[in-house]
Amino acid sequence: MGDSTTTIQHLKDEVNQFADERDWEQFHTPKNLCMSIAIEAAELMEHFQWTRAEEVDNFDDAKKLQVQEELADVVAYCIAFANTMNIDIADAFKHKMKRNREKYPAEEFKGIYGHDDPARDA
Repeated sequence: MGDSTTTIQHLKDEVNQFADERDWEQFHTPKNLCMSIAIEAAELMEHFQWTRAEEVDNFDDAKKLQVQEELADVVAYCIAFANTMNIDIADAFKHKMKRNREKYPAEEFKGIYGHDDPARDA
């Protein structure tokens, strides 16, 4: 199962099946899932806290596996949230990228952070 051959729907079905086999849907409220996303994202960030770029470049296989597993947890909870809220992830993503392109035109923001231009927020 790789990115190039796995559909979002396949992932959504797998997350649903996993939760269903454990009777966990009862706990999958939007509030609980949002909190779980934030908690898992914090666990992912923990691997990078106080590290320099060259340290990240030199993560060993065990550390990379830990990071991969934390990212998978974030993705799984995001998918569970989408399932619970009946959100089509691809449609939501396309819509948000369209808005981002409008908000941050490449000709204005190439090579700079979006928040570097205080005039944008005016």
